[in-house]
This record gives sequence, C-alpha cells and structure tokens, in this order.
Amino acid sequence: MAKRRRRRRKSLPQDPVEVTIESLSQDGRGVVHIEGKAVFIDGALPQEKVKFLYTDQSRKHDEGKVVEVLLASADRVEPKCEHFGLCGGCSLQHLDAKAQIHYKQQSMLDALAHIGNVKPETVFEPITAKVWGYRRKARLGAKFVRKKERALVGFREKRNSFLADLKQCEVLHPSIGQRLGALQQLIGAMDAKESIPQIEAIVGDTQTAMVFRHLEALSPHDTGLLLAFAEAHDIVLYLQSGGPDTVELLYPNSVEQAELFYEHTAFDTRIIFSPLDFIQVNAPINRQMVMRAIELLELSIDDQVLDLFCGLGNFTLPIARHAAHVTGVEGDFVMVERAKQTARNNGIDNTSYHFCNLMGDMQHEKWLKQSYSKMLLDPPRSGAKEVLAHLGKLKPQRIVYVSCHPATLARDAAELVHTHGYCLKGVGVMDMFPHTAHVESIAVFE
Repeated sequence: MAKRRRRRRKSLPQDPVEVTIESLSQDGRGVVHIEGKAVFIDGALPQEKVKFLYTDQSRKHDEGKVVEVLLASADRVEPKCEHFGLCGGCSLQHLDAKAQIHYKQQSMLDALAHIGNVKPETVFEPITAKVWGYRRKARLGAKFVRKKERALVGFREKRNSFLADLKQCEVLHPSIGQRLGALQQLIGAMDAKESIPQIEAIVGDTQTAMVFRHLEALSPHDTGLLLAFAEAHDIVLYLQSGGPDTVELLYPNSVEQAELFYEHTAFDTRIIFSPLDFIQVNAPINRQMVMRAIELLELSIDDQVLDLFCGLGNFTLPIARHAAHVTGVEGDFVMVERAKQTARNNGIDNTSYHFCNLMGDMQHEKWLKQSYSKMLLDPPRSGAKEVLAHLGKLKPQRIVYVSCHPATLARDAAELVHTHGYCLKGVGVMDMFPHTAHVESIAVFE
C-alpha cells in the first residue's frame, strides 16, 4: 500500500498586517478580505484600522488577532473584565452594549433576507436589561494544576481546551461569578482535588445552587469542607458521582429548604426546577420575553394553544392564564412529568402535556390530530424543521417563534412563508447573552 504523503503546514506570516475592517462576523470577529480571501480577526470592530497577526490559515479563510488599533471605532469601549481576550466566555466586551444589540439585530435581518428571502412587516424594539451579572446558569470547568499548585475554576480559554486562570466573572450572577476564587481555594484544599472536573451552577429567585461532579468517593474531610463552604456562602450544594440520576443533596438538610424556583409575577406562576434543568439564563430578559410572546399571540379565552419544546412550562403556564387550553409537548420525559406537577402546584388545570421527540417521527402522535388556533415554538439551535413538515395538518392562525439561532429561524421562516402561506408580521432581538455573539430573537407569523 502506498504511503500517504503528509501535507506540510504552511508557516504563518510573522509581520503585522495593516487593514481596515469591513464588517463583524456572526461570532463577533472583525472581517476583512485580503486578495479576495476572508480573514476573521479577534478584537477588531467594523471601520477600524488595525494591525493584526495571522493565527491560522486555511484554504477557505484565514484568522488573526489584533496587535494594535490604529483608528478606533466610536463604539469601542474598555472591557470591564480583566480576563477578556483570554477567556472564551465573552467575545464582544470591547463593543458598546447598545452597538452589540444593533449588530445582532442586523445579523438576524440579514439571515432572514439572504437565507429565507423573507422580510418582516415590523421590526420590534430590542428587549434589553442589565448587561452585567445576568447569567444565572453555567457549567464551570474545574482542574487542579500541579505546576501552579492550585485549582482553576471557570470557562475555557478562547479557541483552546485549557481552563482560563480567572479571578472572577463579570457576566455570571454575582453569587457565582464573585466566588470563583473561593471555589478554587475550596477545591485546592480537598483530598479529591484532582478528581473534581466540573461544577454546575444555577440561580433561582431566592437561592443559588451548585452541583459538584466528583470522579472518586469523597473523604469525610472533603465532605466537611463542602458543608462548611455551603453554609458560609449560603449555597444549596449537591454532589454528583455519575450520571444525572446520581445527584444528591448535601446541604441544607431538607429538600424543602433547597427548593429552587423562579416566578412570572405578571401571570401569578411559580416554576420549580432542579439544579440540572434547562432554564433561560437571563431572568429579566426571560420575563420580558414571555410577556412579549403573550402579547404577540393575541390570546382569547377561546384559544386552543400548542406549545412545542415546552420544557418546564416557561410559556405554557402564563399562556394558560389567558387561553381555553394549552397543550405542551417536550422531548425530555422527566421535564414533561415535572411540567405536569408544576401546573398542579400553580392550580392550573387547563393544560396537558405529551412526551415526544420533536426531531423524529411524529405522524402517529395524538396531539397532532387535534386543532389549535395559536402555536408557540421555542426550539433548540437546530430549529423546528421536522415540526413544520406537519404544519399543513395543524394550520394555526398565529405562530410565535422564539429562536436562538438566526440561520435556522431564517430557514424555518422561509418554510412558513413560501410553503405554508404565512406572513412574517414582526420580528425582534432579545439581549439574552450580552457581550457574546449569541443572538436570541422572537418572531410572529400570521
């Protein structure tokens, strides 16, 4: 057999290159074309004149990083976090927050135009809230580094797998982000310091919880340290030795005292969740988002509503306060059961729930054989392509679509408009993840 030749990697240019940035990429990098080839440059903003160094080259595009800003954008600001540029958690702290949301809105509109060939009748005002200390859910990496003789806790470095050496995080809720140092000291003092790979952190309206993943049994010494930490910092603390079913409460003593919840006060609903459940990471934006969804659905007391990808009932329960009946469908069986219990806890009896893989075969599902006047979609990044294939049977008058990815929103909007005859009445962005390139949006079809 002939030996396969190993292609030699071309060495990168070593001298800085001066360019004027043309635009901003969807992941928050400056874009310029050199001899017709796109170059994505970390730390650069549109219309800026910068010097950059190449960090990678490929056949389709090149990458680089700014080494000097020669002419700064009027929208450039000083990053608040000292770890910006090293930590991979944020990509846009150097861009003014108002400008960030403008670029996200333009990214969404460009996707609708170029991918979906769809134009909205109305562009809504962006939904915004505070831009620091907003993130209430995160998976933190943990690692004891022998060379440093201490533990690291936080996010990974930009574009590599190493944990960043962080003191604090400005976007995490303060009950998490301002305790990274304390968590590092805690792990560094444990016998099992080298077998704690991650910490799940989540914040409810009244309590913060952390789940310590451990790969070996904990000694009495370690359990004592964890209990002392939880008590001192008023943290609900769980241990996890294996899969999700191994999560067990360590502190406080009773499940009732450890209860996590968030409320939609405008709709008199309380949603109880467990520390590993999916919830929207930004509480103020989530409350505004639900209110806007209710407004856009234009509900009446006669409406039969279908809520797909319903989760714990974030939209289902508020909708139920204004409709005849809401049918929630979710692909996680545990969440379906918890959603049922949450409805009972709130005294809501006009909802029903179904477990169904909304990315798979749905043709025999009973809920698909019912009729609905309104529908809400809140799919993952991959969108709702499989669901839309059944839209000819459902034919709701009005659809509200909550999206976390402009490209799949645009693809699905094209299906709704060009295949099923809907009109895109309006669309707008929501600042769910300030200082990141993540784009959250909401659209309404009629």
